[in-house]
Amino acid sequence: MRGRNRATIRINRVVHNDNRLPSLACLSHNDMDAWPQHRCQGAERNDCISRIWKGVQVPQFTDAYARSFYYLRLSVTDVCNFRCTYCLPDGYKPNGNHNKSFLSLDEIRRVTRAFAAAGTEKVRLTGGEPSMRRDFTDIIAAVRENDAIRQIAVTTNGYRLARDVRAWRDAGLTNINVSVDSLDARQFHAITGQDKFAEVMAGIDAAFDAGFEKVKVNSVLMRDLNSHSLATFLDWIRIRPIQLRFIELMETGEGGDLFRRHHISGEVIRDQLIMQGWQLQPRGRSDGPAQVFRHPDYQGEVGLIMPYEKDFCASCNRLRVSAMGNLHLCLFGDGGVSLRDLLASDDQQGELQARIAHSLGQKKQTHFLHQGNTGMTHKTSLSLAAKHRSYSHG
Repeated sequence: MRGRNRATIRINRVVHNDNRLPSLACLSHNDMDAWPQHRCQGAERNDCISRIWKGVQVPQFTDAYARSFYYLRLSVTDVCNFRCTYCLPDGYKPNGNHNKSFLSLDEIRRVTRAFAAAGTEKVRLTGGEPSMRRDFTDIIAAVRENDAIRQIAVTTNGYRLARDVRAWRDAGLTNINVSVDSLDARQFHAITGQDKFAEVMAGIDAAFDAGFEKVKVNSVLMRDLNSHSLATFLDWIRIRPIQLRFIELMETGEGGDLFRRHHISGEVIRDQLIMQGWQLQPRGRSDGPAQVFRHPDYQGEVGLIMPYEKDFCASCNRLRVSAMGNLHLCLFGDGGVSLRDLLASDDQQGELQARIAHSLGQKKQTHFLHQGNTGMTHKTSLSLAAKHRSYSHG
């Protein structure tokens, strides 16, 4: 399939009247109408498990490079109350959008249902700061309605975590990522624009008290700000089941000066970890892009997200939908594919899935960061480090 300039979708072997469809058969978007509408009497589970919608086996979302997509990163708002230096140094600017412009609860329910029916196993709710939505707990519950979704995660700045985390867990949340760029309260304030370090730390403790067995903590790796703090971070996770994730700063159109001042390769951290006996762990099919390391003397783990590393995109398994309802095939791609017109009714699910499948034919094999092309981030202050907002974490 490599090199095809059209969307392909993979379907499982489906048994019907003793006839079998090939387990790795590929169909183009134009062939969708001809796809046999067999009702599933049995399905063979393989590496490309699809779900059943209205009794029909729904194809797995797969692109032209044979990458299957098990992971949806869904932004529910663009609003954020922090002013991180690498992301929104001047604070959130509405740019004509308001709360009612963002996906409604019913639209969120429909888009996640469509992805779940096509094999998505994990949904991460991002922003902005997702907890700025008053109906955020209801959003979690809406995603939880899909039995096929095994993991529901959130990436948050943590400022409402202590208050709400138990309700989020009761609604169905399974995973939490909290953004903590420094363990020094003064530096945390300088980076985020908010004097909320104590509240965020209390929120992490509250997550454990609520029953979460592990919390992921995201830290944007920045020279002269926190790159020298590895020992402090490691001491923190020695007796805590926290996966500490260092994310390389990425150059954007508006962030060139910041990048040149503060970028440092994750290889620096990786080399130190390996020298200290940390071991790289295998990666699951619905995991994010982090390289995860473990050490027998630590309860916690360390993850590295390194977008400039060779073959970073080879294992891509994730798609993004913005708070405005646009499908983004890559954070670093240009533009997006509008899905909003197909989120008005439950009856549009088949059309919605067909549009997504067809759009995958346009997904590139890799990003072009090394050539200075940052795609849709060139007009914003977004960076890969700002997964706190849009790219988010595994």
